[in-house]
Amino acid sequence: MENIIDDFHFYGAEDNYSSFHGEGLSGEVENRGNQAQFYGGDDCGELMTEHPFPGYDNFKENFCSVVATPAFQLCEEEIEKFMEVSAKKNLDDVPKQANSHPVSFASLRLLSNFNNRFNRFTPDNERNFNGENGKETEKLGCRRLSTEEILRMGGAIFIQSSQKTGDSSIIGQPYFSSFSNRSDKEREEIELAQNVLSSAEKVANQQFDSASKLLNLCDHPSLKHGTPLERVVYYFAEALREKINPKIRNFSSHMMQENDSFDIKDATTTGNSTNLVTYQGIPFPQVAYFAGIQAILEEVAKEKRIHIIDFAIRDGVHWTMLMQALAIRYEDPVQLLKITAVGTTSKSKIEKTGERLTSFADTLKLPFSFKIVMVQDMLELEDGHFEVESEEAVVVYLPFILRTMIAWPNRLDLLMKVVKDINARIMVVNEIEGSHNSSNFVNRFIESLFFFGAYFDCVEACIGSNQERSVIESNYFRHTIRNIIANEGEHRFMRHVSIDIWRAFFARFGMRETELSVSSLYQARLMMEKFACGASCTLDMNKKCMILGWKGTPLHSLSVWKFR
Repeated sequence: MENIIDDFHFYGAEDNYSSFHGEGLSGEVENRGNQAQFYGGDDCGELMTEHPFPGYDNFKENFCSVVATPAFQLCEEEIEKFMEVSAKKNLDDVPKQANSHPVSFASLRLLSNFNNRFNRFTPDNERNFNGENGKETEKLGCRRLSTEEILRMGGAIFIQSSQKTGDSSIIGQPYFSSFSNRSDKEREEIELAQNVLSSAEKVANQQFDSASKLLNLCDHPSLKHGTPLERVVYYFAEALREKINPKIRNFSSHMMQENDSFDIKDATTTGNSTNLVTYQGIPFPQVAYFAGIQAILEEVAKEKRIHIIDFAIRDGVHWTMLMQALAIRYEDPVQLLKITAVGTTSKSKIEKTGERLTSFADTLKLPFSFKIVMVQDMLELEDGHFEVESEEAVVVYLPFILRTMIAWPNRLDLLMKVVKDINARIMVVNEIEGSHNSSNFVNRFIESLFFFGAYFDCVEACIGSNQERSVIESNYFRHTIRNIIANEGEHRFMRHVSIDIWRAFFARFGMRETELSVSSLYQARLMMEKFACGASCTLDMNKKCMILGWKGTPLHSLSVWKFR
């Protein structure tokens, strides 16, 4: 089974999303049919009562400002009715990728693709492009480079040093020609990027002594507190050292178990203060929540009994917007909103979330019930756990949970079977948009390095240099990077794949992707603009899926699914 679960294609679907070319969303979203009313701004003040809910004050401010926007109110006037949102394959039949030299031409091509993506993000206040090919002017040499741009420069030098043909096409890239204009600090960072890429090449070729010498230049303790580029290189160098030396990896894992109470799986599925800081400071969670819940509201527009099944409820603050929208649905009042939270750990935290949601529902006079389904292993999950009644409209919400099961396909298969058996009306999926599951180590390293380079840059810009940022990076990011880079087999459980891979997977269970409405996309863009760092965020469409990114690098996806 190892050769299957490590395969880059994840159930045989080819990943064509390494170089993203999504359809951009302009300020005006093209008409996609009849749209749905979300919630009325006039009722916002009455229902937004004071309530001791984590993150609620921040959410309340954003909620009210979005619905009170004149443009949104105009959009509401134009919307007259709700839009009806719109077999497992034998794994042994999946063709295995041919083994190749660890640092193959394909790996260099992949790195070159990241360089070619340079022109994709073009905020007016940072860059000035002209010409048919979007070549950049000298303005690039007059400002501080982003983390990803530094990685691209380091990658360009790495490509040249790796190509035996002496191809000098990289020199023609605008950012390469501006190398001489960079500050001493940026030159040092570009060299760091080149060194960490070179060390990954040495590791892949099992040239461990050479790799260790390069890593000595990349993991000095001071880098852990430096610029975003220095920090991301530090954590990737740390992961490479663990990959080189199993003793280091085993010792590190043992020390973490003994001395570190941080559990990456638990932390990403239950509520905690760091999740709250992330929710409040980084646009992507709220943008995805607003758009996803808009899609849910459209689907259950006339339903009187609604059953939400949330597989990673955390603090549950995202459901407050749905509760308020349902509370003011006077024409077709809701008889019961039921939320079932599924968990494998931290039952007490989930219980507290249920208590807060129940109290909040009471203030809205919304009929509400909360239930918890606890299983030790997802293989224990059964449709009978959910006590679904025939008149209920069932909605399944999967926020960043599917990726944790890719290493164990039988769990994914069982989950999809249960979702189908409970006759879910709609399934909303939030996921990491990345290609970090390749069996080719260098490919996986390059994809992950650029992904986290963008995310370190994002966290720095959105949260700043403070303790919360340090916790996010040293716990969440560090653990994920180490798992992706240093581990293999079932021990490598953090396996992010692109929406193309998920499409192929869901299709085998008879699911079809549903288009997000104009209202959903409008909610997302308005919410993004509420954040000070929102100008650096990108919102694109990959077919019917919404892609959220940082300066053009895809980071998150939101998609909606129904059974055929």
